[in-house]
Amino acid sequence: MWEATEDDLFSDAGSSVPAGPRPVTTELTADDIAIDRALRPKTLDEYCGQRRIKEGLRVLIEAAKLRNEPLDHVIFSGPPGLGKTTLAGVVATEMGGRLRTTSGPAIERTGDLAAILTNLEEGDILFVDEIHRLNHQVEEVLYPAMEDFALDIIIGKGPAARSVRLDLPRFTLVGATTRMGLLTGPLRDRFGVSYHLDYYDNDELAQIVMRSARILDVQIDEDAAQQVASRSRGTPRLANRLLKLVRAYALVNADGQITSDVAAEALAFNRIDALGLDWMDLKILHALTQTFAGRPVGLATVASAVGEDPSTLEDVYEPYLMQQGLMVRTPRGRQATVAAFEHLGLTPPTQ
Repeated sequence: MWEATEDDLFSDAGSSVPAGPRPVTTELTADDIAIDRALRPKTLDEYCGQRRIKEGLRVLIEAAKLRNEPLDHVIFSGPPGLGKTTLAGVVATEMGGRLRTTSGPAIERTGDLAAILTNLEEGDILFVDEIHRLNHQVEEVLYPAMEDFALDIIIGKGPAARSVRLDLPRFTLVGATTRMGLLTGPLRDRFGVSYHLDYYDNDELAQIVMRSARILDVQIDEDAAQQVASRSRGTPRLANRLLKLVRAYALVNADGQITSDVAAEALAFNRIDALGLDWMDLKILHALTQTFAGRPVGLATVASAVGEDPSTLEDVYEPYLMQQGLMVRTPRGRQATVAAFEHLGLTPPTQ
């Protein structure tokens, strides 16, 4: 229960860094946002990859329609950029409901959640991104809403306080999290369905690039799509971003025609190497291999050397470097592997 007032309720580029101009800026404009929305699949048939999840959702959605009931609450987990938000939109389209979107950090007070819940309609899909960042008081309000479609509140204080239960329309909560381990047990258990999104393979990413190219009216061949896909770190969001960078380069230098060679040149120009490493990834590897000569070094020290925030280094850059076998975390600190030296064209230390 929570206390409320009446107002609360209704208110192939190589491994070295190429010389030349700096990369094309990727700051989002209104047009960029509109394009990103246009590139997102709307239905399960349009969605590329995550076959197991698509098959599971198709069965659950069809069963819910046959019962004439809302879909059970669903949570998607996995690294950023794999399509959790897109899947929430797909669920809303397939169920014929309206998608309402918010995020865990945006719901600061229980009154904020109450306002969202009381404005839902029957069959709506409420999508909460980064749901693991909900505070404890807000979670307590969410429990009866998920289980009983009801909102328990206390209006007023002291002897005049009264308890009220508001009935809510039957809705589906779709949560997304990049940190499943931070989700509390009681909240996690209230989701009927849980899916973990995996990284995409190159063929799936190439399909996504080709589909996005058709929507953007970009002329690209399959080999060029594979070039973009192979440097996208298994992530559709990055694949679409790289496609837009390649498109811009091709418009200026190749009359808009994207071949494999043009794609490689464009990615090299934007400092994306053959493994998909960008200039910051390479800066980290150069620090580990040259500045620190392959010795183990602490996170804060590496962050200072490359001029990046330690948490950003740990959450954004390190996972991919470790997946590629270029860096390891040891009890003594971060350390470059032999593969990192070889990728940079350097000779590994003897020990």
